Amino acid sequence: MTLSSPFIAALRFLAFVTWTLTALPPYLLLLACGWRGCSSYARAYFRVCNRLLGFRVVTRGAPRSDRRPVLFVSNHAGYLDILILGSQLSACFVAKAEVAGWPGFGFLARIARTVFVNRARGATARERDQLSNRLAAGDSLILFPEGTSNDGNRVLPFKSSLFAVAALTGPDGQPLPVQPVSVAYTRLDGCAMGRAFRPFYAWYGDMTLAGHLFAALGLGDLTVEVIFHPVVSQADFADRKALSNHCHDVVARGVIDALSGRLDEDGVRAHRPPSPAGILDSGLPNEHP
Repeated sequence: MTLSSPFIAALRFLAFVTWTLTALPPYLLLLACGWRGCSSYARAYFRVCNRLLGFRVVTRGAPRSDRRPVLFVSNHAGYLDILILGSQLSACFVAKAEVAGWPGFGFLARIARTVFVNRARGATARERDQLSNRLAAGDSLILFPEGTSNDGNRVLPFKSSLFAVAALTGPDGQPLPVQPVSVAYTRLDGCAMGRAFRPFYAWYGDMTLAGHLFAALGLGDLTVEVIFHPVVSQADFADRKALSNHCHDVVARGVIDALSGRLDEDGVRAHRPPSPAGILDSGLPNEHP
């Protein structure tokens, strides 16, 4: 049985802090100068973090990359997803307002230009304007529509209300592309990871941040699979509930396939959206509660 090593955890954490303190001043300077390449700098920063922390990221498919803003929709197991997706995407995260107050990670989230949203009633219009402004500026967004994290063994139902941003248009006036993304923690030291070990990397419930991070960093080398699925848009569906259901089904199937080792080396299963007419005729058979 693999146990968490305090020595390895301390070394990895020290390397992470040293690298962050080294990379931060140039980034803040470039950010203050308004350099458009800040997102590429941030992606490189996250990639080095992953190597230092023993995370190996395997990608399948590819993110939309035609320079148009994209809404990436992903499942969420915890704060480590930020490092994983941040190393693959030039995009801003959409996070709940509480994250801004987290020690350390809140600061990093703010300088990474995270969009903090207040989910209280009455805040919808303000948050919509904030997201719309980011899209108008050409920024892509990363959304976790489960609304919370989980143990990494499943995908919780998506909150369709969070898909309101999908109805917005890009700077060119065209429908906003929406790309579902599956993130699965699959292997530990090269061996298939069972259900019992996945919660060591997922952060949920009443877990303490410091204790969880130290335990996760003390384990072996982690393999994470990131699956980029076919792009859709709100125009492909009757309403945002149908779009939410489709994205959930695609992301959940990707996670199941990755955890069970059903994916080959070359690609992912195709998940094509039904036509709007087909959705209406079928009565939305895939709708989730």
